[in-house]
Amino acid sequence: MSSSTMRALQLTRSTSNSPPLLRLTTLPIPPLKPGHALIRIEYTSIQPSDRLNAVCGFPDTTFPRVPGRDYSGVVVAISGSTRISEPAAEWWVGKHVYGTSGSSLGFEADGPHAEYCVVPNEALVEKPDALSAVQAATVGNPFTTAFFCLQRGRAKEGDVVLVLGANGSVGAAAVQIGNLMGCRVLTGMRREEEGPDVLGVDVIVDVVGDLELMAAGIEGLAEGGRYVWIAAPRGDVGKRVSFDIFQAYRRNLTLSGFNSGLSSVEAMAEALRSLGGWIAAGLLKAQDETAFKKVSLEEAIELGYEQTGKKVVIDLT
Repeated sequence: MSSSTMRALQLTRSTSNSPPLLRLTTLPIPPLKPGHALIRIEYTSIQPSDRLNAVCGFPDTTFPRVPGRDYSGVVVAISGSTRISEPAAEWWVGKHVYGTSGSSLGFEADGPHAEYCVVPNEALVEKPDALSAVQAATVGNPFTTAFFCLQRGRAKEGDVVLVLGANGSVGAAAVQIGNLMGCRVLTGMRREEEGPDVLGVDVIVDVVGDLELMAAGIEGLAEGGRYVWIAAPRGDVGKRVSFDIFQAYRRNLTLSGFNSGLSSVEAMAEALRSLGGWIAAGLLKAQDETAFKKVSLEEAIELGYEQTGKKVVIDLT
């Protein structure tokens, strides 16, 4: 590498009570630590959680911090460790990889909204040929979150699985993965005068966080049913749901929240590896890259962070 510096987005905070400031800056290329790899970032998406992180939506974020979670890129250097043996550490140099953060990148360690990023060796996942570099930068968090939700819900072949919010990136991934697991996947819920039309559902994956839907879903779960949710209303509004605890224990129901921000980057990488066969075979599909607006690092704040609801990928090639 001819230069020792890189362009990066960085969150700073003057005091613990002040709002974060996101700016484009020049930083030293991060030094290579033992047991870690240095990745030259090619593409990195701006996820809703990145936007939330930029307005102090995650209390564990430390400052200053380079944000970002999902990425694709090329390994340019690696420091071996005793925990990575097959393939040998040096095998990774020059490989195209992709991944996502969990609890670290973008929160407690610098993320990939920069030209370079350091990740643990155990977090390296080779990019399948079935994904373009742009697609690979968009699927890490959605695919792994959907996978963990179904895992948390103990979904299995033959189960009836209802996905609330199937049009979103996590919900769409949950639909695909559920179908590949052999589940019968439903993507809608009608409200009838006599009660919710979800009777007999074994697993509900809720990525919406609507309290009325949640209450109706819990009521309609089958015996032994499992409800997993990743969202809740934000702001100064009610966040409490009432349900019949007598019926819940008599019917052996399980309610489980899932927060991908508490998983390690290594666990997220292992989830991607678990899905790798389906991805490589073209069975688990990413959105077409034309669904995403590609922006430069210089444009990323205005066209990506400040425009909520947009699907944006930062192009660093």
